[in-house]
Amino acid sequence: MSQNLRPRKAVILAGGFGTRLTEETVLRPKPMVEIGDRPILWHIMKMYAHHGIHEFVICLGYKGYFIKDYFVSYLWQRSSFTLDMQKMNIEYHDAHPERWKVSLIDTGNDVPTGERLRRVRDYLDEDCPFCLTYGDGVADLDIGASIDFHLKHGKLATITAVAPPGRFGALRVDGDSVRDFEEKPDGDGGLINGGFMIMSPKALDYVEGEPAMLEQGPLVKMAQDNQLMAYRHHGFWQPMDTLRDLQKLQQLWAGGNAPWKCWE
Repeated sequence: MSQNLRPRKAVILAGGFGTRLTEETVLRPKPMVEIGDRPILWHIMKMYAHHGIHEFVICLGYKGYFIKDYFVSYLWQRSSFTLDMQKMNIEYHDAHPERWKVSLIDTGNDVPTGERLRRVRDYLDEDCPFCLTYGDGVADLDIGASIDFHLKHGKLATITAVAPPGRFGALRVDGDSVRDFEEKPDGDGGLINGGFMIMSPKALDYVEGEPAMLEQGPLVKMAQDNQLMAYRHHGFWQPMDTLRDLQKLQQLWAGGNAPWKCWE
């Protein structure tokens, strides 16, 4: 096994209930909520593909059949085609297929993230690291640079450390008089796990045993064993936790100002 090989696959956790975005997720899983006319899952995969990762293992759970249907019908939904009903042949026109290989794996409903990762272990390479992220966040992250960082330090896992986005507007007050409303700056000096992780195959040993949330079990144990490193990202990072988050991402995309769009 070589730890110096670059990752070929990305695992995307896409099985949660999305309870803080019930306006959308009552009908579909959160990774299928659209920014523009494409699911946020598509945006995440385009980010990885731009950095040379074209194989994906998607951990399905809540309403996973929506995600299966999307990929099974991906080409004909995005292309014009001629259907020969007698021969049951389809001739595609102006088709632009992605260079993706996608494994869609049912990992169960109401399953913690660490257990979802354990259940896809057989779909990962044994000889090189893999990328791992959540199916509900985007960033202008240089994924290639984060991989270089991981390969250089030689530990089992790397998380991307980010400042959480400001949630509320701040008041500028002079005495008792409100002078202005200002956007709250991102973060308060603390950092959080923004996803976009890289792991050695040996890190999967930490997800064996009692099922647990990835952040509350395996990552904690890796940190205690000095096997977890943080790649600091100071640029744009935005989860899609709430309707307000979704609206922000949609506005950025509609205005042609999406920082995470690194592809043509």
